[in-house]
Amino acid sequence: MNAAAPKVRFVVVSGLSGSGKTVALHTLEDLGFYCIDNLPAGLLRTLAEHTLAKSEGSYSRVAVGIDARTAGAASAELPQAFSTLAEMGFPPFLLFLDADDMALLKRYSESRRRHPLGCEGLSLSDAIARERALLKPLKQIADAEIDTSDINVYQLRRRILEVLGISASGVSLLFESFAFKRGVPSEADFVFDARALPNPHWESRLRPLSGRDAAVREYFESRPEVGEFADDVERFLKRWLPRFDPSERSYLTVAVGCTGGRHRSVYIAEILQQRFRALGGEVLCFHRELA
Repeated sequence: MNAAAPKVRFVVVSGLSGSGKTVALHTLEDLGFYCIDNLPAGLLRTLAEHTLAKSEGSYSRVAVGIDARTAGAASAELPQAFSTLAEMGFPPFLLFLDADDMALLKRYSESRRRHPLGCEGLSLSDAIARERALLKPLKQIADAEIDTSDINVYQLRRRILEVLGISASGVSLLFESFAFKRGVPSEADFVFDARALPNPHWESRLRPLSGRDAAVREYFESRPEVGEFADDVERFLKRWLPRFDPSERSYLTVAVGCTGGRHRSVYIAEILQQRFRALGGEVLCFHRELA
């Protein structure tokens, strides 16, 4: 990524479920932040002491995700925890992500995921309303707020860089894995079908895992045709991506699909991200069915 290191050392990411917190944490991780999602408020100080406060520590920047469940249960603890961090010399930068109800309902409909508050017996609309109420105190004290209703993954990432005072340049390249049974990503510029590759789903020990797990990677690495598939896609992209005019496109999406979107497409997307990131520029990876 062509961006300078951020000056902020402790970032707290919160907001509505489905508004992009996972993308935000991945962005911060790419910037060198040590990221933890849904850490209890009472452990914020302990985290700072074992990372930022240690001169010999290997973590110079930390980011924590806080959702409605954490915020609701610790509404009284969070302000004190933030004050304690400031006294330690690490004032937290609170980034709040929001989206309108229409956008959230659409995203949940497309992903078919359960809302974090759905276990309380609420309808999706009521769960979103309940979540807004729980997170309202955090939204009111946020250092920056981003409305993600009408922006995509690239635009959100760039907005995050902006609020942290970082400039990004060049064309962003996103490798996105997906399940064909849930439809091809509408924003895809190139689509590759990995369903011809061996499927770890039929291995009982591998079925619960994803293409990011070591056991699944080893499975694919032992199959020559998987490497050949990745090589062919890489050669194709290296030939045709330079034909896109950077002045007309700020980002490109390369989508890789398989049946369930958990093993083959995830592995291939990860491999391609590694290969193209080595060439320089901003290269991202997003796994739609794992988000």
